[in-house]
Amino acid sequence: MEEINVEELDRILQEMVDEDKFSGVALVHRGGEIVFEKAYGLACKTFDVANNIDTKFNIGSLNKLITKTAILHLLQRGLLDLEDLVGKHLPDFPKEIAEKVKIRHLITFTSGMGDYFNERFPSVIGQLRKLDDFVDLFIEDPLLFEPGEKQHYSNAGYVVLGKIIESVSGMDYYDYIRENLYRPAGMDDSDHYELDVPVPNRAVGYTRNSDCCSSDSGERRANHYIIGTRGSPAGGGYSTARDLMRFDLVIDNALLLDEEHSKRVMRPLDAPDSKPKIAVMAGGAPGLCALYFKFFEKGYSVFILSNYDPEDVEPLVEPIRAIFIPEGEKGKIVTVRDDE
Repeated sequence: MEEINVEELDRILQEMVDEDKFSGVALVHRGGEIVFEKAYGLACKTFDVANNIDTKFNIGSLNKLITKTAILHLLQRGLLDLEDLVGKHLPDFPKEIAEKVKIRHLITFTSGMGDYFNERFPSVIGQLRKLDDFVDLFIEDPLLFEPGEKQHYSNAGYVVLGKIIESVSGMDYYDYIRENLYRPAGMDDSDHYELDVPVPNRAVGYTRNSDCCSSDSGERRANHYIIGTRGSPAGGGYSTARDLMRFDLVIDNALLLDEEHSKRVMRPLDAPDSKPKIAVMAGGAPGLCALYFKFFEKGYSVFILSNYDPEDVEPLVEPIRAIFIPEGEKGKIVTVRDDE
């Protein structure tokens, strides 16, 4: 096995901690063998509680991978098709969406749908508990372009995928994910926890970047009044580094989906046999950042979960890439990031 300089990763992270640019956990594994894991900083500054390797972090748009996996799970069972129009499963949706947008468009950000982080979002932050609460934020918005015409990052589109999961399965989205993905994968510390319900060992997010909470001193403040009461199929659920490793393993070993559908989770839908060297997936919002690296050829996966802002943490992407793929080694990089 090729040796990886995990001491360099620790050095980089500790340097960021010293500069108050990182708080969180890091985990590196190869085939289920953990070669590095360490926690840094505080989960709760109010009570001086340290992060630990089992701390639950908000993973932002990494939840899109979970939603995509659930769709592939239903596809494998023959309960839907990627070419299905939204209206087949959600006939009450506006005609423009129901008759033009396909499931494929929603997954690949080519639906023409936009976001639910709009001018109405701040007024309902404390009321977001069911998918219909999110749908109300965007359902009347016109499409930005004809479906399939181009690509535009869309959180609203992934909420619609969640609604399709509910329609096809007959289950609440959150229940479906818990029963059909998290439990079979052994992800017992992952869920879309509601922010106002006490959850042990959950990190508080800290941000400098909210207009409503900004200060001249640039001090960090808790992000409770920014991110909403509960996450959606587009992002905002919680997980741990070890739970994400479990997800990584069940996909790699085709234990949750068959081999054909497992390959589509982290690769393009139409190119499951593509050979990227790296996939980098990211989720971020004020007070949270999650990074997920897949080094396909070398077999390593890396998870960085933080309760600090993306602007602080995302500069890690290039140094981590350089640790695992030194300068001069070329290969295709697939990047999926969160543009919330």
